[in-house]
Amino acid sequence: MVHVSATPVLALRGVSKRFGAVQALTDVELEVHTGEVVALVGDNGAGKSTLVKTIAGVHPIDEGVIEWEGSAVSINRPQDAQQLGIATVYQDLALCDNLDVVGNLYLGRELLRLGSLDEVTMEQRARELLNTLSIRIPSVRIPIASLSGGQRQVVAIARALIGDPKVVILDEPTAALGVEQTAQVLDLVERLRERGLGVILISHNMADVTAVADTVHVLRLGRNNGSFPVKETTNEQIIAAITGATDNAVTRRQSRNAEAAK
Repeated sequence: MVHVSATPVLALRGVSKRFGAVQALTDVELEVHTGEVVALVGDNGAGKSTLVKTIAGVHPIDEGVIEWEGSAVSINRPQDAQQLGIATVYQDLALCDNLDVVGNLYLGRELLRLGSLDEVTMEQRARELLNTLSIRIPSVRIPIASLSGGQRQVVAIARALIGDPKVVILDEPTAALGVEQTAQVLDLVERLRERGLGVILISHNMADVTAVADTVHVLRLGRNNGSFPVKETTNEQIIAAITGATDNAVTRRQSRNAEAAK
């Protein structure tokens, strides 16, 4: 059992973002603790991608405050987020097919020895990292192009851990995967939590969300529309918050129960 911190490692307080005449986010609140998986869900256009990119430093916020370990911080560019300890794995993975696993893990963070690439140390550390995450791939020296979709996804997540982050954002990590590969990625998400990381999981798949998330935050039209502890919430309640439906199976059942109680 991972101890969840009292003070959130990352918190958004009243965050808003506008693009010209379009108000993409309005007064959004979000908290992520160490050792916690927070799922961010919502319909297309709900603001999930914009919110992720404000945390990652791609889109600086217009209003509100971002807090890191209880203190207000400025995240105006991706380097700011990385220096704090925020790693983001986008849906397109941005892997180089012609490089091997080691080359991808250390892309942009290559280790040097006497002015040359320290291939031995990079390979050793790559093996150690993949082993600690129980990631199984045939070899760390095979090209990324020869790996399955699930293997590529876990390599991309492992690469995000090279910088020893405290929060990892995963953007639709299982969107294009089959059942077995999805299970492989979700297992890795659980191991990230066991390592004490805060994880933000963006997903459309409610089965994936309820399998690994501790809390579900719903965005609707750029605003918060509910925060739900997974163990105490039904899928119908979350879906009603996503769609904004006031007339659905949950509310009808509640009204029937209320009538019966009179």
